[in-house]
Amino acid sequence: MRYLGIDYGSSKIGLALSDEAGTMGFPHAVVTNTPRLVEELCALIAAENVGALVIGESRDLTGAENPIAKGARTLGGQLAERAGVPVFYESEVFTSAEARRAPAKEGKTRAAKPRANVDASAAALILTSYLSRIDHE
Repeated sequence: MRYLGIDYGSSKIGLALSDEAGTMGFPHAVVTNTPRLVEELCALIAAENVGALVIGESRDLTGAENPIAKGARTLGGQLAERAGVPVFYESEVFTSAEARRAPAKEGKTRAAKPRANVDASAAALILTSYLSRIDHE
């Protein structure tokens, strides 16, 4: 089964897709958080034959939900209803920082990654974390 990973943000949404076997996440794209977001994601879910979603669970360092968490949960509920796929949540603590530290592609300098790449890479980290965890349960 193919999964879609989502790194939710108030202005940008990082997206990642798993391989067909559902074993690893790969950066896919970054989309703008607009009123058409649910429609755009439903179209992607249908086009890519996605069977489940994994949304980053946003919490502060004390473990409490931060302001982004409410928006992410709302999006998850809307997508579950409209696309008819299950939604799972995975901790996203430090995924953006980890994505920024990831090595640049071969032949490029180790300069900081552009923000768009960070969002999609963070979504891939969230998705891969979830897939690794369920593989071992």
